[in-house]
Amino acid sequence: MRIALSQISSTADPAENLATLRTQVAAAAAQGARIVHFPEATQCRFGVPLTPIAEPLDGPWATAVQGIADSHGVVVVAGMFTPGDNGRVCNTTLVTGNGLHLGYNKIHLFDAFGFHESDNVTPGDKPVTFEVDGTTFGLATCYDVRFPELFRVLADTAPVILLGASWGAGPGKADQWDLLVRARALDATSWVLACGQADPDADYGSAPTGIGRSAVVDPLGTVRSRLDGAPGMLLSDVDVPLVEEARALLPVLANRRL
Repeated sequence: MRIALSQISSTADPAENLATLRTQVAAAAAQGARIVHFPEATQCRFGVPLTPIAEPLDGPWATAVQGIADSHGVVVVAGMFTPGDNGRVCNTTLVTGNGLHLGYNKIHLFDAFGFHESDNVTPGDKPVTFEVDGTTFGLATCYDVRFPELFRVLADTAPVILLGASWGAGPGKADQWDLLVRARALDATSWVLACGQADPDADYGSAPTGIGRSAVVDPLGTVRSRLDGAPGMLLSDVDVPLVEEARALLPVLANRRL
């Protein structure tokens, strides 16, 4: 299955970001992509008030994305914000197109490195998977990558895990991202396709607005392709049967005792 990772740099304008998404979906579909995977915060970058941006999954932004996906015959996976509790929002991954329209709310919130996502974001409480053409896909978002237990749960049914991120910059953060994405692929013996926000040209202070480095990692932890910090697109033909071969060689899921 051909999957496109679209590494963009979101702005604070959801309409502008929707236009970018439309262009990227058209380009990916023209090259045979079945799924077009965008990063966390595709709807709107971090560093601005999110409550006024948040919309339900049946709101205008997500509905427009659904129309774009359906018009090109693809499934779009993209980060957005939906209403949460007590004036907060949910950090939601939208999955839409091909008869699908659902969301995953980020479970692990980034209260680290001096940033407090939980001040503004309501955590999710359950893993989410979806199916395209007989293959099950798991979803994870950014800070989730530091929690191997989520990836092991997803691996029970999902040979491919899509990870969206808007990774914060800082000393050692790029190395940590690279290491964690590969480690989670090995933990799950699943494909991990990690799509991050590109490194923006502007300085948005402490907001985690991306470093790029989107990557396609196979079930044995090998990086098959990677982008640098600039906007770009990765097209990957994911060999789903390789997962069973990897799990026969490295049966960590079968061998686990806890």
